[in-house]
Amino acid sequence: MTMSFFDQFMSPTLLGIPLIALALALPWILFPTPSPRWINNRLLTLQNWFINRFTQQILLPLSLGGHKWALLLTSLMIFLITINMLGLLPYTYTPTTQLSLNLGFAVPLWLATVIIGMRNQPTHALGHLLPEGTPTLLIPILIIIETISLFIRPVALGVRLTANLTAGHLLIQLIATGAFVLLPLMPTVAILTSILLFLLTLLEVAVAMIQAYVFVLLLSLYLQENV
Repeated sequence: MTMSFFDQFMSPTLLGIPLIALALALPWILFPTPSPRWINNRLLTLQNWFINRFTQQILLPLSLGGHKWALLLTSLMIFLITINMLGLLPYTYTPTTQLSLNLGFAVPLWLATVIIGMRNQPTHALGHLLPEGTPTLLIPILIIIETISLFIRPVALGVRLTANLTAGHLLIQLIATGAFVLLPLMPTVAILTSILLFLLTLLEVAVAMIQAYVFVLLLSLYLQENV
């Protein structure tokens, strides 16, 4: 019974073919393509307003060099939000609960920001490893600590997204199982548990959106340090 709770995080397969590729491709099908007409419908107008507001919010602290990442960061934000939200539907699969996938997003993008900093402003990029005014005896220790913290950044990005979504899904399944078991035994407790489950589902919807935003926001902050 304990292991069955974690079956929802296994990549589903059909005839031996993993369906994670289908889950990753599905979000792009759901969004309407922009129209060349001057006046769009309400859905396209709302979609364009959301994308513009998010792009302005992300690129506000960045210099002009970081504005080249606007399309990449906005696409990643919409992609992660859609995957996280679709994973809350019954009988679905959330690819972002896999640490390997999240690290596949985090490591290349983080490495790109580091390479950009080393290429454009190597002195400033290396200066992050040693705070100004550090005593001479602490210089080797601080350089080691800052280097470790630099390499931990992509791991923290991937683990944060994985842990938050995995914990939320586990809580929803545990409380739903408890409400189902308690329904014939103690209906009043089962109703209260169902209300708690509904509130937790709303919280998980908010977590799904916030974690996607935090993932992209931290990437933009790493880019800000190196542009």
